[in-house]
Amino acid sequence: MLGRLTLNPIKHIDPIGTIIVPGALLMLGGFIFGWAKPVPVDWRNLNNPKRDMAIVAAAGPLANLAMAIGWAIIAKIGLLLTSVLPWASVPMILMGKIGIFLNLVLMVLNLLPIPPLDGGRVLTGLLPGRWAIMLAKVEPYGFFILLGLLMTGVLWKILGPPIFALEKGIFTIAGI
Repeated sequence: MLGRLTLNPIKHIDPIGTIIVPGALLMLGGFIFGWAKPVPVDWRNLNNPKRDMAIVAAAGPLANLAMAIGWAIIAKIGLLLTSVLPWASVPMILMGKIGIFLNLVLMVLNLLPIPPLDGGRVLTGLLPGRWAIMLAKVEPYGFFILLGLLMTGVLWKILGPPIFALEKGIFTIAGI
């Protein structure tokens, strides 16, 4: 049985992905990576399950884009306050730029067409039946594919260009 909908972040803690893996990586002094429990979605509650699951999956990356835009607003406010409140403006600008970058990294990473990432679910919803089933079969190996891409350096070559293009676009539009 599925649990009730909640905004309580504690309910989304995955002991391994939220505590153990990030803690170990922090102690090793390397790149910190982790995950939370996925939000359960009962496909039986959807009118058009295939299409609607793709829409649900797109919500995560779109939320990251919205947060990046929110951080751009904070950075812009910081820039506007430079002459009035210099002690407050610098942290706002720096936090804004870091917030933009991190949310774009999460958005682009999540849009990779590798199940169980959101991009894999979106692509599964867009592909014809037989192809969607073939892609869905990759899901048990998705984490290992990601690790392989990360360890070989290929992941950043894939993620970097769209991240920097989006970052430049947000900086330009926001006047940062």
